[in-house]
Order: sequence, then structure tokens, then C-alpha cells
Amino acid sequence: MNSFGRKLRLTTFGESHGVALGGVLDGMPAGFLIDREAVQRFVDLRRPGYSRSTTKRREPDEVVWLSGLTDEGRTLGSPIAFVIQNKDARSQDYATATSLGGKPFRANHADLTYWLKYGLEPQPGGGRSSGRETVARVVAGAVAQQWLEQVWGVTVQAFIQQVGALSLAGDYTTYPLEHTYDRLCYCPDATLDEEIAAYLTKVRTDRDSVGGVVGCVVRGMPAGVGEPIFDRIPALLSYAVMSIPGSRAFAFGDGFDLAGLRGSAVLDELLAMSDEGTVTFGSNHNGGALGGITTGQDLNLSVAFKPTPTIARPQQTLTTEGECVTLTFTGRHDPCIALRAVPVVQSMVALTLADLLVALGD
Repeated sequence: MNSFGRKLRLTTFGESHGVALGGVLDGMPAGFLIDREAVQRFVDLRRPGYSRSTTKRREPDEVVWLSGLTDEGRTLGSPIAFVIQNKDARSQDYATATSLGGKPFRANHADLTYWLKYGLEPQPGGGRSSGRETVARVVAGAVAQQWLEQVWGVTVQAFIQQVGALSLAGDYTTYPLEHTYDRLCYCPDATLDEEIAAYLTKVRTDRDSVGGVVGCVVRGMPAGVGEPIFDRIPALLSYAVMSIPGSRAFAFGDGFDLAGLRGSAVLDELLAMSDEGTVTFGSNHNGGALGGITTGQDLNLSVAFKPTPTIARPQQTLTTEGECVTLTFTGRHDPCIALRAVPVVQSMVALTLADLLVALGD
């Protein structure tokens, strides 16, 4: 599937080393004014080469709007189409020669499974399976965030929670999340951010990669959103963020930590109710949803990303001809894909919640 959402539906297209990538966002209510410069600034946060701690591929990632907007940027209610040109693809970096002429599969990558399922030889840069595909999600996510904030007062903020063994300590509420994108590695703790940057320099020097965790907090989400059983809020958010390339685990609220604790330690006690029905809780171990329905508290979640699959070290692998070879793959890759996944996680969360709230307005 190349489409996401029900009432607010995004369809993406394009490959890592193709001419362009893009998307069509259908279902945005008419009459909403989009700040296209703010969209571009948000897209820049995911852009290759934007930070010295990410890949050396240089892409301007300029968003070209094709339809669905007036000249001033107001939505028409029709599909919003956009494209982003690829300017710095180097397909020759993936032209690895083998004695039998077959194309090699990169370990821990989708090269093998795309060949097993579709009969496609390994594509330069991973083709459609590449993280480059997510640029279209970030464009649409930026639009969704503007709509959520201006119409519903809902804000979404993702951040680096962990890289390797370096991790934020304590509760997310103790950190200035609004400064996340002011940091080189998108970590809201300035000291830890510098430590992560230095560590990633060493990882790159070692011709290696490392995994990481992206946290995300949603503030202002109204209570009563979500459905029991299959369309629970955590289930929908998990589906969204686990579609991001390289994602490997999802946690909602205190997540896996809850498995090691007693119920008495994690009770989110109900303390008071306002005349408007707003409930005050003593804590938020459950992440802002009970029975799959929002409580009005912050939604908080985290997503773990595996180390970047392609590293500049010899690896044993197979080719499409079945030849067993040992190769070193070249190319320009992130030492930690979690960094550039931060705005992608934020976008997928925003699209999920905007989809639900657009439906409420029908």
C-alpha cells in the first residue's frame, strides 16, 4: 500500500534515486491557510546533509506545490499534490561488481525481500524501501500539524530520546521540548545533545552505525477520541510510526517499563473534575489513553530504530545468482537513522491524529 489515512489520506510516490518523490494529500478541509514557508522549514529538518551528524548526501528538498491551493496557499478542498526533486543521487555508488554478474543483497536491508516478493534486483539507494521516501510524509505531516494547532490547539513534538547507550534521564516533562530543533542532534537536553554528536563522529570514523529511540509528545488532544477494540489510539499510532523504514519497536506511555512494575506503582489516580468535565490525574503512566480512548492528558510514545543497515565494512552476503561473496558497500549513509526520523515520527503522529479529528468534523 502506498496510501495512509481514511478521511485525510496521503498517497506517496517516488524512489530514492528516481527523478522525484512526492505525494497527494486528499481530504484537507477547504479554506485553511497553509504557511508554505513553515512547511519548507520543517522539511529541511529531515533533509540529507542538513546536519554534520547525518548523511553527506546533499539534497535541497524544495517542495513544489502542484494543486489544491490558491495562490496565497489556502486549501481548495481538492487533492493537494506536491513534488520534491532528487538532485544529488549517485547510483554509481551501488554498482558493486561480482564475478558471476549477479547483484548483491545488502544485509539488514529490503534488497532481499523485494527480490523474493517482486523479482526486483537491488535498487540504487534502496529504491522505494529507502528512508528517502519519507520526505513526502514530512510535507504532509507539516500541513497536518498546522491544521491541528490552529484549529484544535493540538501540538506534536518529537525528539531524540536515546542514541546507543546515551539516553535522556527522567520524565519528558522536565525537558524544554520546544528547543528540540535548536539542537544539532534534536535532543532537548543540550549537554546530552553534544555528547551524542561527539559519539556519532566516532561511530562514523569507525565506519559503523548505531540505533536510537525517538520520543514524541502530543499536547492539547481532546478527551474521548479513539475507538474501543481495533481502532484504539495506541494501535493507530503504532501502525503509523512502525511504517517508517528502520523502526523496530513501539512503546506507549511507560511502555516496556510497565512490565517490571507493580500496579500500585503506576496507578494514574483520578484527583479532580472541572465543571467542564476535564479530569486531573496524579500521573500519566498509561500515556494519555485508556481503553484506546484519549483521556485529555498528554499522549506520549516512543519508537526504536535499528542501526543504519549499510555500513562501510566487509560483510558476507549473496547475489541474485546465489553467489556467496564478501563485499564492502559504499554510499553516503547516516551513522544513526533515528536523527532524521524525528520529524518523520512527528509527521506520522500528526497525520494520524488529524485524520481522526477531520472525521469528527464531518
